[in-house]
Formats: sequence, structure tokens, C-alpha cells
Amino acid sequence: MVAALLLTLASGAPSATAEQSAPSGGLQRAFADAAAEYRVPQNVLLGVSYIQSRWDGHGGAPSVTGGYGPMHLTDAATALAEAPHHSHGAEDPRGDTARVPRTGGAHALGERAVFPARLRTLERAADLTGIPAERLRTDPSANVRGGAALLADAQRELGGAPGGGAADWFGAVARFSGADDTATATAYADDVFDVIRTGQSRTTDGGQRVSLRADGGPPPDRSAVARLGLRTADRTLTECPVTVACEWIPAPYEQFGEGDYGNHDKADRPVSQSVEYIVIHDTEATWDTTLRLVQDPEYVSWHYSLRSSDGHVAQHLRLKDVGWHAGNWFINAKSIGLEHEGFLVSPDAWYTEAMYRSSARLVRHLAGRYGVPLDRQHIIGHDNVPGTLPSTVPGMHTDPGPYWDWAHYFTLLGRPFAATAGPGAAAVTIRPDYDRHRPVYTGCAEAGGGCAPHGSGAVRLHTAPDASSPLVKDAGLRPDGGDSTTGVNDTGARASTGQRYAVAERRGDWTAVWYLGGKAWFHNPRTRPVAVGAHAVLVTPRAGLAEVPVYGRAYPEASAYPPGVPVQAVTPLPYKLLAGQRYVTAGSMPGEYYRATGFDASQHTVVRGEERYHVIQFGHRVAFVKAADVLVTRR
Repeated sequence: MVAALLLTLASGAPSATAEQSAPSGGLQRAFADAAAEYRVPQNVLLGVSYIQSRWDGHGGAPSVTGGYGPMHLTDAATALAEAPHHSHGAEDPRGDTARVPRTGGAHALGERAVFPARLRTLERAADLTGIPAERLRTDPSANVRGGAALLADAQRELGGAPGGGAADWFGAVARFSGADDTATATAYADDVFDVIRTGQSRTTDGGQRVSLRADGGPPPDRSAVARLGLRTADRTLTECPVTVACEWIPAPYEQFGEGDYGNHDKADRPVSQSVEYIVIHDTEATWDTTLRLVQDPEYVSWHYSLRSSDGHVAQHLRLKDVGWHAGNWFINAKSIGLEHEGFLVSPDAWYTEAMYRSSARLVRHLAGRYGVPLDRQHIIGHDNVPGTLPSTVPGMHTDPGPYWDWAHYFTLLGRPFAATAGPGAAAVTIRPDYDRHRPVYTGCAEAGGGCAPHGSGAVRLHTAPDASSPLVKDAGLRPDGGDSTTGVNDTGARASTGQRYAVAERRGDWTAVWYLGGKAWFHNPRTRPVAVGAHAVLVTPRAGLAEVPVYGRAYPEASAYPPGVPVQAVTPLPYKLLAGQRYVTAGSMPGEYYRATGFDASQHTVVRGEERYHVIQFGHRVAFVKAADVLVTRR
């Protein structure tokens, strides 16, 4: 999201030796052997690894915090190097043409500090085991041994003896998290012991089946966390559930000159306006860089940041206030923004299970508090936010991108995507198998270069039921009529997990949906479907209308504006919803505009009109149509 010199991964390419060195018994045997060697309960070792990586090796490539292998042993100095933010797009994060754009500009971040211990655990594992660092990075079985050695070392540090039952290892697990505050270390260990209690089983990205049998043994001894010497984070002003480790790191609200201020707007939500959206971003920066940027009064802002290594949350804005994060003022005024430590263009810059779980708990809490539906037209990525005007569409950002695992995320939210209608339904929910679905992407490391093979929740869309046919064109992204591409940042011909579309046609193993004003085809064989049937509420142009305008914001009619508040133009985007086409809607709302162009919040005004809009899944991004222009049907 942020546009500055930031840290990104030096290499996302998998190692040629990765996933090939596990012992004859496979990865499950590696856990058993390492547990026996270092006298760590096997279920503790498996539980920690699941929370770090879900037992995946990620081809020997590092996570967003420089972690390697199933145990996420960190070696940030090797994994990370300075490079520009992917910066695909030049959007104004505030997204409001009523005042001077705020892009943030380039920020000199100074020399990189020495990496903290939590980002150098692989070095310690090498010292404890005698295994070379390169082998710990690329050999899953060695990596598991390194993790076991770290846990055993933490147990001794706390005065305990290796061995015994899982309940005695809560403090060691909390230490393993690398968290520097008591609440985060405790929440991390709670997650690990929840996995131990419930059990898990899955096939890893290396094709190996790993299982952890449910263990309903005695509750863990949580008192050891107090002996870790960690700080107590300030959560006085935070608005987080008790299940999330959260601290208050405020974004500043400062005035620089006449009419110029930052980095957010004061408001009184939900009294002034309802909250309708939660926007998922990735930071395109390391944790420390992210915090420096959000505390810059001349930069932009969002409500929460989430750390990859342990799921720690920092809140920066009160939820009643409006952040500048989504590039669309209408969405900003009615949304909460969450930034997740990560890098879109590095497919193996993987997100940890700890961060996914922490984020899901936070979003579930926020959705309940504000009545936000848990669906993909309200829980959206930054890449699903529409442009405000035809001129802004090409510059909209594309994070968190095709490698964010929406299926897993919504399972953690308690709303897994499932068929709600039969195979011949009038609508479908996109739902590929993330791990097995690996479309080719380009542009991760260099323009035109292929990305490393990786699971994806995005489906590619064609103009005909043929894989060799051209990709669907996006007239907004390319007004000159240019073709969509396989670029990792090109959203022009992409449908994402959880998004619902009306079916236009079916031919054999191919399904066409209505998308950006035309038919878009994707391969959807019965033996390996990438979409399932869905009941949905659909909109289509009213009788007599050949086409309906599509908008990027739902602003009120001119007559709704009081004296002194300039009327905001309701400008169509370069798309049309044509007669005979249908699109899924997630409901209607009145047109609203939050007038906030000055530092004095007492001068801010909410303008609410009589005209209503439907939010629809129009392409990869959501869009709005006027309720008066469409007919609503339930199928």
C-alpha cells in the first residue's frame, strides 16, 4: 500500500533442494525423531509448526519476516534486501477529489537497524544443533530439528526440564513466538495449544501428509509467561477483542499549513455513518517500517497493522475516525482498514497461520460490532476497491493479490465457502483448491519474468471456452483497448475466491459469468471444480433500458447537498451493465458523502440522499449501480 523505499524479498524462487531431504518416514517421521532427540513433546512441536507454517516448507523460500521452513526459523539478514514498494498504481489513498491528493511521496527511512532476536532464530538454531544455516533453510527435517532445539532451549531457560507433558511447555512456546510483549506471547501459545486440543491433519505443499491427534489433556501452565521478562503493551485505547494481543500506536492528526493536514480524518462513526466494509491490505514493508510510516503525520493511515511472525496487532486510529488507505473516499468513509505484513509480488513471502488467525479474530469482532456481513462484497481486498473516476481506475492498488488465501481466511472467520445451490445454479461462488490451483503469473521479480509456482485463490478469465483464447479485457484499466495479461498485479481478467457471479452460459467443462459488461469464461471441470453453485440476489437493467451506468462511489443526488457544501459529481466509470446481463448484489444503501476537507472536525458534514445504490460484483472489483436503474431478482 505504501509508496516509499521499503523492504521486500531478495528472492522468491524455491530452492532446487527443498522438500527433498526428509527422512524415509517423511515429514511426520521428522517431527517424531526431532521430538525424541530434544525431548520436546511431539504434539507441542507439531502444534508450533502448524501455527507458523501449517507444516509447509514453501520450497525453501522465506516468509515476509525472513522465516524458513516448517518451523519458520528466521534469518532476515539473508532473506531481506532493500527495494522499492511494488507500487503498482498511483492512487491517492484518500481518494477524494474535493481536496489536494495525498500520495505520501517518497520517505527516507534511514539505515536499517540490526535485526532483533525474533528475526534471527535460525542463527541460534544453527548454534544449538551444529547444522549449517543453509541446510536449516532448505531441508525440512533439519528445520524441524532446529525448531525442536529452540523449544528445548527455551524450556531450560525457564528453569524447566525437557520431557514431560505438553501442559508444562506453555512458557517455552510463548518464548518461541519471538513476541516482545506478554499478551502477544500468551495469545500465540494459546493458539498452539488450541491446535493441540482440537488436532489437525493436512497434506503439505511438499505433498506429505502430516497429522496431529487431538489431545484433551490437562490445561497448560500459563504462569511461566510471567518469567519471560516481556513488556506490557499499552492497549488502553484499543478496540480489539480480548482474544487478540493489541497495542495502541497512534497515527498523528496534525495541521501543516492552510488547508493541509494529515494523516486521517476525525469522524463519529457509526453515529455519523455506518461501517459497511473491512478492507484487507498487505503492507509491502517490514513491521518496523510500517510503524514508522503510519506515525508520519504527512503520510497516510489505516486502523490496524498485523505482524506476520506472531499475529501481534497495533491499532492506529479510533474506529470512529476515517483512515486514508483504500484510494476511494466513499469506501474509506465507510470502512476499516487492516494492513498485514506482507509482499504481494513475492509469492513465497508467505503469511503465517498466526497472522491469519489473529486477523480473523479481529475481523470477526469488528464485523459483529458494526453489522458487517461476512462475505466477499463487504470483507474485501484493496484490490477489490473500485476506482472513483475513469481517470483513477488504472492507478488503483492490487494488494493483497492472488496469493492471499481467502478460503482459509473465511474458514477461520467461521464462514467457509460452500455450495448453497446445485451445479446448474444461476450464480456461482469462486472456490478453487488453493494448494492445488497454481495459475502461471508473471512480473514477481522482473517485468515479464515468471513467478515461482504457488497456490492461488484467483481464477483466470477468457473471452471463449478455450484456454488459448484471449483474456477478458478491462476497459477501465486499459482505455486504449490493450489486452489483459498474466501479470501478478493485473486484475483485469481475474475472479477471486469467495466472489459470486451470475452465470451467463455453460459449455462442457467451461462456465461463463457476467463480468465487466460481457461474458468471461473459466475452466470449471466437474472433477476439479473452481466454482460451486450459489443462491444469490441479482440485478439486471429495468425493462426498456439498453444499458445501465456503473459507478465507483455511491454519492447522493445534487438536491441532497445543503448550502455551502459543493455538489460531488456522480461520474460513471468506463463500463456498462447491458440489458440481459445479471450481477450479484449484496444489498442497497442510500447515497452518502462525507465532507471533510479541513482540520477542524466540527466543520465536517455527512450528506445523505434519497437515491439508493446497489453494490455489485462487477469485475474483480465491486461497483455501484443506481437502484432506480435495475430490477432485483432472487435466484
